[in-house]
Amino acid sequence: MTKERNDKIYEGMFVDATEGILVSNHKGQIILCNPSAQKMFGYTLEEFLTLNIDQLMPMRFQSQHVHHREWYFANPMPRSMGKGRDLYANHKSGEEFPVEISLSHVKNEEETLVVAFVIDIAERKKKDNQLKKANEMLKKASFQLSKLNQELEQKVQSRTLELAEMIKKLTESKKEVDLALEKEKELNDLKSRFISTASHEFRTPLATILSSVSLAGKYVEKNELEKIFKHLDRVKDSVSNLTDILNDFLSLDKLEEGIIKHHPEPTHVYDLIVDLLEMMKGVTKTGQVFNYHDETSNEKVFIDVRIFRNLLINLVSNAVKYSEENKTIIIKTEIKNKKLNVLVQDEGIGIPYEDQSNIFERFYRANNIGNIQGTGLGLNIVKKYIEILNGNITFVSEPGVGTRFLIEIPI
Repeated sequence: MTKERNDKIYEGMFVDATEGILVSNHKGQIILCNPSAQKMFGYTLEEFLTLNIDQLMPMRFQSQHVHHREWYFANPMPRSMGKGRDLYANHKSGEEFPVEISLSHVKNEEETLVVAFVIDIAERKKKDNQLKKANEMLKKASFQLSKLNQELEQKVQSRTLELAEMIKKLTESKKEVDLALEKEKELNDLKSRFISTASHEFRTPLATILSSVSLAGKYVEKNELEKIFKHLDRVKDSVSNLTDILNDFLSLDKLEEGIIKHHPEPTHVYDLIVDLLEMMKGVTKTGQVFNYHDETSNEKVFIDVRIFRNLLINLVSNAVKYSEENKTIIIKTEIKNKKLNVLVQDEGIGIPYEDQSNIFERFYRANNIGNIQGTGLGLNIVKKYIEILNGNITFVSEPGVGTRFLIEIPI
């Protein structure tokens, strides 16, 4: 095939190409363009030959395009322009239209020329926009369909509820009988728990009253008025404590609903605990002793005496109850980091490891207590009292060795 025939073939391809083809030199001057480019941009061949390639860009991109053009002449290579972003060209009329551009280069004897292949994608963009709108309409239709489906499900659910109501009415008489039996069972359980609670929580003050009254009777015979009055005061304190427990504790709802409030007052912790331990001697087993270590330097602290006294009675009475005869119960108080720390330690049966995570739950009792009386309410109450005081309680227990409770209360 001759060079002349080749040139004719290439010339035919150039003229008949559906994409616009522009050839420019290193200055950006257009030296050649095909009919598709003329039609695309609206310029005649003569007009094109007077233009610079930069002038085919929208005005806002022209200065930037100069730098791109110069860089490309310094680094010529086949490439697609505008990947990942939109490109626009400027029509003779001044109207912008979207394009895709690919660049290549050729060398003749004199210089390197750049060949730009330009495709008008306005129609494609239009179809893309139409497709986007169609997708949006499809989403809306899908949303409406989903909404309609939800409404239908609600109607089905409503009809199901109506059917369930009809079934409920048909079995109403049987349910009423079952409910009555269940309520009677609940009442019996409440009565049993109330009796157990009273037994558990009132045992200490009642025992103190009984012990003090008995001792006061003996002192009457000896006419020892000072000791009589001392025990009468203990009876009054125990009755007062009993009344407080009855008012604040028997109804656990009051604790849970926050009815019991924190009312701190300046108090000598040492005096309070010494008096409390003296009172509780009446409930100790044979040979049991209290060993109290005070490191508060008899300093006054602000604390709710009533709540603190009640929670301490629970812990000490538990230590007494779950320890054998001739055992020592240690109580220790100290002030550290603006907190009152109280330690109650026994040498009792301890808490099984598998029960320790549940020990503060209401009515929960460990599996090693045997026949020891109780309801499982004591530590639950202590926990709630600690929460009212914004404090914290932790414990360490080893079965068969004993248990140590540590209370931290902000003062």
